[in-house]
Amino acid sequence: MIRRILPLFLIAAFVIACTTNKITGRSQFTLLPEAELQQMAVAEYQSFLTSNKVVASNTSKDAEMVNRVGQRIVGAINNYYTQNNMKEDLQGYNWETRLVQSDQANAWCMPGGKIVIYTGLLPISQNEAALANVMGHEVSHALFSHTNERMSQSIAAEYGTSILDAFLANKSSNTMRQIFGTAVGLGSQLGILAFSRKQELEADRYGMIWAAMAGYNPQEAVALWQRMEKLAGGGAPPEFLSTHPGPERRIEQLQKYMPEAMKFYQPMGK
Repeated sequence: MIRRILPLFLIAAFVIACTTNKITGRSQFTLLPEAELQQMAVAEYQSFLTSNKVVASNTSKDAEMVNRVGQRIVGAINNYYTQNNMKEDLQGYNWETRLVQSDQANAWCMPGGKIVIYTGLLPISQNEAALANVMGHEVSHALFSHTNERMSQSIAAEYGTSILDAFLANKSSNTMRQIFGTAVGLGSQLGILAFSRKQELEADRYGMIWAAMAGYNPQEAVALWQRMEKLAGGGAPPEFLSTHPGPERRIEQLQKYMPEAMKFYQPMGK
């Protein structure tokens, strides 16, 4: 009897864990409470900042630019969620943007809005609008619970539902910290769990929309990935590419989404 009931219980748990994203309309498998992930993100974010060199915005024009882009992207997101009566969905978000000294060409955003840009990305982004598209992309991963999806899939595949109790009881455990870091794209674990194609397309599409709403030209996203494509063909690709599909396919999809993004584009000062 137990053997018959257990599979049904697990199936029911998985069905309950499926939710529909209000913006994308896609059904998502998320086992973990988003509020718990946001709390975990705060601790991991602070740990990361203390062990890495943060570039001060009052002494660096690059850091000042990163902060400015972050503020405009966040402003666009707040406006969008307010206009669409979804302001409550941003509960728990305490946005922060930091530029970190590193040769890696990388960026990420944790659940709850903790954003980090690596200095190694700036020579590739080259301008503020391209950086805004990157930031919009990474922020979309957080907004759409992609980290939760990646962690849930990893937990279900490797550990089963029993690890949920361990997560809720001890969010600082090495196992959960490793899974969290991998899902976000943090540190040495970067690239082991790549975002799915659906997640990447969502982040691309809405990343351009957030950038456009913030006053940045979404067409710079295509130019950025054209530069990425050249780098990928010339030897070791940038770290940013390790968690993303190939540039050629990416550019094709960006161009497909461009007409929608351009509807939201209002150049700054106009």
